[in-house]
Amino acid sequence: MPRRDASKDIILFGVNYKTAPVEVRERLALTRENRPVRFVFERLPSCQELVFLSTCNRVEVIAASSNARKTREEILEFWKGISDMGLNAIEGCCYDYSGVSAIRHVFRVASSLDSMVVGEPQILGQMKDAYRLSLEEGCSGQLLNKLMHKAFSVAKKIRTETRIASQAVSISYAAVALAKKIFGELGGKKAMLIGAGEMAEIAAQHLKTNGIGELVVANRTLERAVELSRTLGGKAISLEELDDALIGTDIVISSTGAPGVIIEKDRIKKIMRPRRHRLLFFIDIAVPRDIDPGVNDIDNVYLFDIDELKEVVEENKQERQKEAIKAERIIEAEVIKFQSWLKSLDVVPVIKGLQEKAESIRRRELERTMKSLRHLDEKDVLAVERLTRSLVGKLLHDPIIYLKKGADMEDREEVLYMISRLFALNGLGQTVSLEDYIENKARRGKRAVSSKGDC
Repeated sequence: MPRRDASKDIILFGVNYKTAPVEVRERLALTRENRPVRFVFERLPSCQELVFLSTCNRVEVIAASSNARKTREEILEFWKGISDMGLNAIEGCCYDYSGVSAIRHVFRVASSLDSMVVGEPQILGQMKDAYRLSLEEGCSGQLLNKLMHKAFSVAKKIRTETRIASQAVSISYAAVALAKKIFGELGGKKAMLIGAGEMAEIAAQHLKTNGIGELVVANRTLERAVELSRTLGGKAISLEELDDALIGTDIVISSTGAPGVIIEKDRIKKIMRPRRHRLLFFIDIAVPRDIDPGVNDIDNVYLFDIDELKEVVEENKQERQKEAIKAERIIEAEVIKFQSWLKSLDVVPVIKGLQEKAESIRRRELERTMKSLRHLDEKDVLAVERLTRSLVGKLLHDPIIYLKKGADMEDREEVLYMISRLFALNGLGQTVSLEDYIENKARRGKRAVSSKGDC
C-alpha cells in the first residue's frame, strides 16, 4: 500500500530582502485581490498543500509535496509567468529549503529571527493571515496545519522566554526613526499616512510617541481612515483629497496594498510651487511600491523605500543579538520535536489499525460468548466487558509503546511492514509497502557490507 501523508516532504521556495531587491520582490508578490492563494495552488499540480506568504520583505511558497523536484519546477514556472523574468534570474535570487531546513526556516521567520528588524512583531500576524487564507481556500492540510500552528507556538515561546521583542522595533518604527533623523524633533511637523492597515497603524503610534504635531490618514476606504484617525486623534481624508493635503504635509509614510504606483512624479512637481518648495519627505514601505522613484529627482523632495531602511535597522540589531542566540536554541529544540512528530506519522495508522482490529475481535467474541451466558445479570455482564477490555489493553500495551518510542529507529519501515503482515491489517494502518520493505532492507545490507570493508 502506498504511503499516505508520511510520504510528503515540506519544501520552501522564496526570496527576501537579503536575496532580492524590492524591484524583484514586487514582481513576485501576490495580493488577495488579483491572485488569491487558490490561484497559485491550481498552478502547482504536484503540490498537495500550500501556504503563500507575501509581505514587503519576503515572498515565500511553503508547500507539502510528494514530488519536491516537480513542485520546485512548477513554482519557478509560475513566477516566470507572473513576473516576465527569466528562470535564471529568478533562481539566482531564490533560496530553497526542504525537510528539516524548511521547518527551521519557518520557525525562524515566525519568530522574527529572519526579519530585517529582529524581533519585530508584524511578521507573525502576516504569517497567520497567510495561513488563514490557505485554510479558507482549502489549500492547507494535516502537514502544514501542524507546521504553522507549531511555528506560532514557537514564536510565542520565544517572546515569553527571551527579551527579543523588548523594544518597539519594526519597519514602521524604522521609518519614523528615519523621519526623526531628517527633521530632528517631530513636534510642529505634519505627517500623512497613506493606507490604514496594520503597518500604517503602527507607524502612526510611533509618530504620536515621538511628538508629531498633526496626523492625517488617507485611505481608499474613508470609513477605515476615520476609524484609525479617531483612535489616534488625527484627521481622515479620502485619496481624492490627497493633492491638497500634501501641500501642507512634511512627512508621508505610504503602505497601501495597491497593485502599482499611486503617487507619480508629475503629481508631486505640481504641488511643490504652492508648498514654496519646503522639504517633503516620503517613506514608501509598500510592496509593490506606492511612490514613483522619480520623485527623488525633484528638489527638496526625498524618497526612501523599504530597502533603504536597512541602515536604520542595523542600529537595532546589536542590541538583540544575545537574545537571538537564546531564541535559536529554542528553535533547534522545537525542530527536533517536530521532526519526531513527522517520523511518527506512519506509526499512528499502524497503532490505530491494531487497536481497531483487536476491538473488533473482542466485540465479536464477547457477543458470541454472551449468547451462552444469558443467566448473567447486568452487573456480571459489565464485569466481563471490563475484563475483555483490560485483556486487550494489556496485550497491546507493549507493542504500542514500542511503536511510539520507535519513531526514530532505523528499521521503522521494516517493523511497520512486519506488524501489518503479522496482524493481517489488510491495508488498515499498513503504511509500508513490500517494495519499501525490500528496498530498506537492501540499503541496510549495503551499509553493513561497507562497514565491514572499512574495518
